[in-house]
Amino acid sequence: MKSLWIDSVNNDREFDKLDTNLESDICIIGNGMFGMTCGYYLSNLGFKVVIVDKDNLAGTTCYTTGKITSQHGLFYNYLKKSYSEKFAKDYLQANEKAILNIKNIIEKESIDCDFEFQNNYLYTTKDEEVNLLLEEQKVLKMLDYNSIFTTNVSLPFEIKGALEFKNQAKFNHLKYILGLAKCIINKKGKIYNNTTITKIQKNSDNYILYDNNNNIIRSKKVIIATRYPFINFPGLYFSKLYQSTSYTLVIESKNELSNHMYINISPPIFSFRTAKFQGKDVLLIVGEDCKTGHNLLNTNPYDIMGDFVSKYYSTSNILYKWSSQDSISLDKLPYIGQYSKFLPNVYVGAGFKKWGMTLSNVAANIIVDEICQKENKYSYLFSSSRFDFFKNFSETKNLFTDSAKGLIFDKFKVDDINLDSIEKNSGGIVKINGKKVGVYRDDKNNIYAINPICSHMGCILSWNNFDKTWDCPCHGSRYNYDGKNIYGPGFKDLERYEGLF
Repeated sequence: MKSLWIDSVNNDREFDKLDTNLESDICIIGNGMFGMTCGYYLSNLGFKVVIVDKDNLAGTTCYTTGKITSQHGLFYNYLKKSYSEKFAKDYLQANEKAILNIKNIIEKESIDCDFEFQNNYLYTTKDEEVNLLLEEQKVLKMLDYNSIFTTNVSLPFEIKGALEFKNQAKFNHLKYILGLAKCIINKKGKIYNNTTITKIQKNSDNYILYDNNNNIIRSKKVIIATRYPFINFPGLYFSKLYQSTSYTLVIESKNELSNHMYINISPPIFSFRTAKFQGKDVLLIVGEDCKTGHNLLNTNPYDIMGDFVSKYYSTSNILYKWSSQDSISLDKLPYIGQYSKFLPNVYVGAGFKKWGMTLSNVAANIIVDEICQKENKYSYLFSSSRFDFFKNFSETKNLFTDSAKGLIFDKFKVDDINLDSIEKNSGGIVKINGKKVGVYRDDKNNIYAINPICSHMGCILSWNNFDKTWDCPCHGSRYNYDGKNIYGPGFKDLERYEGLF
């Protein structure tokens, strides 16, 4: 699966696989926006940094929109009601500061990544939702932030109102990460791709990290910067996070495109921005969000988005389409800080929702300050040790219900399909000799058979007929049709059944 961003950098994402034992001050697992930002700051401070990832550079980050904004939906009224006015204000300031941090890095390091300031608009097309925008604006005024209510947003359809956030930004985030990588390497840091850490073991005053190539890294400190934390115990992040899948179309249009950024306030959510492609503006639209592993057989998300786009834009060509995942906490705030009190000097940043461009910078600064034993005024917002289920009790209940269902009940469910009912380019779970088998039939009638049990915690997988993947409804791991692991927290490939048919 390719994205606009991947094609914009050719093969520059490829780094060597780890093939030797290493020692480091800090080992960072994950080379997305958060991990690379940590690596940039820490290498500049003189730490000996090693960054490893199972994928090429910026694996999951390659499929985000690249919006840099403190406008995170109808969020500040929620924060004020759930916590306090000060809490909401600090969250806003932290994200506004992150925008400037990214700008300053780009200028300092001369990174060519199409950065530009733009306005971001949170809008509605429904009369009954205008009051929600006005309530949000009222809270923002309390926080000393001047958002503007408007009905003029340069979209090709009528809206009832919008909140304007000025001086937000967008960029080519993959070019930015490549710029960070060059800086890290210039500071003697090391970056390795296609290297999966399978185990972390405490050893007196350091940690030993084992990879899938029989190499080890000895490190004084560890930052787990994978999108979803892959160590279950301690930490219990599988009980505090879920994953969400959304879909992106990139189109050429004959319409004049506004360079500003947009997102609406209620489902179905659609997020817009433009980007440069071969010297001209193209439109990115993201939407059809659903919990990973759920509701994947009923409607084609790409068709729904295509219908929406064709209704309002004169589309000449669909250039790209892809899906991506986001990790979301039950109370909608990231976990940033020490991984667990039982793992001193191991740190985590996870649950950035869909706002990882700013929040990853916020997280990197918090972690770096903690490593350097400096106080960070925003760290209390995102305490990684919190375990507050009751901020969103309904989502907590859903998470445990889905996990129990996938771990126990689905394993005994009677199958409704047989092998003959699986069409070409389709898949599903069948029962063969009393055993559940995940089957995919390609367009040449070849059969791929796998054990449809997630390698993370043993949940039964769901077939995603639109991305041709096996998705975990419990914690969001994804696998290719032939069982190859794509996204964590599971990192092992599925067992394949050869010669079964």
